[in-house]
This record gives sequence, structure tokens and C-alpha cells, in this order.
Amino acid sequence: MPLLITGISHHTASLEIREKIAITRLDYDKRVKELLALDGVEEVVVVSTCNRTEIYSVGQKNSPSQVRHWLQAKGGLTDTEIDKHCYVHERQHAVHHLFRVAGGLDSLVLGESQIVGQLKEAWQMSNAAGGVEKVLDRLFQHAFATGKRIRSKTRIGDHPVSVAYTTVMLARQIFGDLASKTVILVGAGEMVELCGRHLHDKGLKSLIIANRSIERANELAEQFDALATSLDKLPEILHKADILISSTASLEPVLHANSVKAALKQRRNQPMFLVDIAVPRDIHPDVSKLGNVYLYTIDDLQKVVDENLSKRTEAAEAASSDVDEAVDEFMRWLNSARATVYLQNLRKHARMNSDELVEKALRKIRAGKDPEQVVKQLAHTLTNRILHLPSTRLRQAAEERDDDLLRVANRLFEPERDT
Repeated sequence: MPLLITGISHHTASLEIREKIAITRLDYDKRVKELLALDGVEEVVVVSTCNRTEIYSVGQKNSPSQVRHWLQAKGGLTDTEIDKHCYVHERQHAVHHLFRVAGGLDSLVLGESQIVGQLKEAWQMSNAAGGVEKVLDRLFQHAFATGKRIRSKTRIGDHPVSVAYTTVMLARQIFGDLASKTVILVGAGEMVELCGRHLHDKGLKSLIIANRSIERANELAEQFDALATSLDKLPEILHKADILISSTASLEPVLHANSVKAALKQRRNQPMFLVDIAVPRDIHPDVSKLGNVYLYTIDDLQKVVDENLSKRTEAAEAASSDVDEAVDEFMRWLNSARATVYLQNLRKHARMNSDELVEKALRKIRAGKDPEQVVKQLAHTLTNRILHLPSTRLRQAAEERDDDLLRVANRLFEPERDT
């Protein structure tokens, strides 16, 4: 049963490519159903974050080419682009990749823990859309457990350098003490909440949360002693922002150059630090052309995090053996699950023959036939029926010199020796 991962990530593609194939919560259900409609795809989970869009698929006739073609069509990518940026992992390599992802070992910021929540959310949404069955359910449960074990054993998260934390650290590098600065957070999702928590912990006094849902903005504002406002009022308050961090689920930019230009005029060109950690981007690229504006995207953060990676790199190396053990454990289960199908067919074949012959034997006994003779005939006939097809196959294998099949048969039916 082919298990595949088809994806594009920060390792293989720029932000411009990744945002083309990003899948939002709003169209997640639709995309899962489209993938399930592909020939041979029986299970599917789509993981789409700032740094990756990966399609986990399972099916008897699951083909890398058709999922890859779907991803290409979804993003409107050329043949050259899909060839250059898309990767496919199969079976054991797919399991190994997912377990590394769950442990934060494949993230832009090595060891970050947010990916576990993102994987769980993807699994839950796909499950709700009908995409999760036996194999992917077991796979993702293994992934969650492996990620937890890696963090507990290696302490890889003891030196926080998540995207949110790195964003705050970058702001501190530019402005120094943040206590006297005003920060606007745009959005109210997990990334914004993490940024708010880090800012609050650093002693920030002036925080504003702008979100499309004012109710959700108020919820976060209460956590961090912040002010809440609706997203449509952002242009009116933009001039207050020394720092703006944006992470919404919008398909179009929520902040354009003309709004920032007007805010700079009100600020008398005091610098503004803008961080766009959304995919697709929240801040239009033209904003970077303005003077006194420091605009960073999710890709720019890679340049900042390197100095914090040495200890996490050591922990990641230590975690490789845990990943390998977890992969071996899952593959043993997967291989045994494949055998279960064959065993079920074998039992079905035997049961069909036995049910028919037992019924005939019972009729003979009820008709007064000698029970002992009936039982002996039943055993003889049942043995011949069950062994007929395997015997035919083995004779054919001998004629065709299929030594592999003969060796397997010998191993299956070789009597156990007394020890």
C-alpha cells in the first residue's frame, strides 16, 4: 500500500513559490476532497504552513505523478517550476521525513514546537473531511509521540528560537529595549498569540491587536493587557506602530504601500519595523521600497536564527537515533498490516470451503452415516480443497524455476524442530 509525501518547502522553494500552493483553512475541506477523488488515493492529509505544503497520501494505486500534477495545477506552476521545487518521499523515507518534521528537525527554526500543533490541526481537519483512515491515523499518532519523545529526551526546545521568538529578538536587535515601543499585531492566530506572549514577557507596555474578528482580538488583548481593534481600522492607527507583526489567513495583502507611506508622514519618518510571517504575504512587497521601513518576510528570518542554532544542532544529531527507532517500529506495523490483508483472504478461502463441507457432513450424520467415516472424509476433502490452489502454484513455480517462491513456501511450511 504506497505511502507518499508530495511537497514543496522552504528547503526547495522561495516564498513566492510557496504562497502559490498554500492551502488555507477556508478551502481545506475542498482540497482534501479533490485529492480523495484522484484515482487510487484512499487517505490524505494536507499540511500547509508558512514553510511547507505537503500532501500525505495512501492508496493501493497511489501514484506520485497524479498528486504532483494536482499540486502543480493548484499553484499554476510551470513544468520547470514543479520539477525544480517539488519533492516526493515514499514508504520508509516518507515516514522518516514526517517524524523529523514532528520533532522540529526539518523546520526553518530548528527544534521549534509550533509544528506539532500544526500537524495535529492538519490531521484533525483532514479527519473531519474524511481523509484519515487506518494508515494515516496510525502514522500521525506515531509522529506526535515521536515529536514528544524527541523534545523530552534531547531538550531541543530549551533554547527558544521559534519564528515568533526570533521575530521578537530581531525587533530587540533593532530597537534595543522594547518597553517604550508600540507594537501592532495583525491577526489573532497561534503565531500572533506567541508573538504577543514573547513581547509581554519582554516588558512591552503598548500593544495593539488588530483582527478581522474583534471578539477574537479582545480575547488576546485581555491576555496581554493590550488594546483591540478591527482590521479595517488599521490604516487609522498604523502611525502608532514602531513595530508591526502580521500573520493572518488572508489570501490578499492587508497592508499596502500607500497606507505605510501615510503613516510614515504622520510619524515624521521615524523608522518602522514590519515583519510579515504570513503565507500568502500580508504586506505588499512594494512596502520594502519605502524609506525608513524595515520589512522582513518569513524567508528573511533564516538570516537571523543561525546564531541560535548550535545547541539545537547538537540535540538534533542526538535525536536521529530516536527517529530511526520510531521509523522501524512504524514500518513493522505497516508491513504487518499488509500481511493482514493476505491472511484475511487466506482465512476467507478456508472458511468458504469449510462451511460448505461441514454442512454436507452434518447432513450425512443426520441421515445415519457413520460419524467416524464422515469426519475422516471431511478432513480429507477439506485438506485437498485448501491445498489445491497453493499446490498448483508451487508446481508452476517449479516448472518456471521460480526459486524465490519455492524458498518462501519451504519457510512457511517447514515443520518446527524440537529444541
